[in-house]
Amino acid sequence: MLFEILTLFPDMFAGPFSDSIIKRAREKGLVSIRFVNFRDFAGDKHHTVDDAPYGGDPGMLLMPGPLAQAITASRERLDGRSPKVVCLNAQGMPFTHTVAESLSRETALILVCGRYKGIDQRVIDKYADMEISVGDYVLSGGEIPAMIVVDAVARLIPGVLGNSESAGRDSYFNGLLSPPQYTRPEEFEGMKVPEVLLSGHHENIRKWQKEQSEKITKVRRPDLWKKYNKNVEC
Repeated sequence: MLFEILTLFPDMFAGPFSDSIIKRAREKGLVSIRFVNFRDFAGDKHHTVDDAPYGGDPGMLLMPGPLAQAITASRERLDGRSPKVVCLNAQGMPFTHTVAESLSRETALILVCGRYKGIDQRVIDKYADMEISVGDYVLSGGEIPAMIVVDAVARLIPGVLGNSESAGRDSYFNGLLSPPQYTRPEEFEGMKVPEVLLSGHHENIRKWQKEQSEKITKVRRPDLWKKYNKNVEC
């Protein structure tokens, strides 16, 4: 999987992509990440990429020219991979596990990081295949959302995780939140590991975990619980 990230601040990614799972995935050649600073596509001597929005709203907006040129250059460079262009902004569709699964089946993604007040709509209308939001809040730019997308998608690529079953037991994978998890020691500050997890009885353990997942999801995420119940009934 190749990620090409269009951003004004490529240095922001150095730490998150240089450690842990993403680092190992890059070393194995399972994930490749490249950065394009779209300021390099600005046509004036000051490398201007933003301007005041029409309509009198406060703040600055990313101009269409530099971004359009950067996306076109990336598409041409990745032509054989048929890259999907994803704009990261607060107006996008919610980023969910289902979306991550879908994106993990692509061979290349171009992630466009918005900044300031956002991106000129004409770029989105003509060049974007989809828009993604990582939550109902506003961030300073699309860089952190891009990190989230890369991490969530990369872990679903075969071979990236050391234990291939690990992702399948994460929250959201089956529509439920994960059950409580425990490790050694068996007793910590007076609190003991549930006996069922020490029993070695795999069917009882599976049943307990499912019950716990359902209980937690029902209380903490009634929206997920409603969707899960509907799917079960079907």
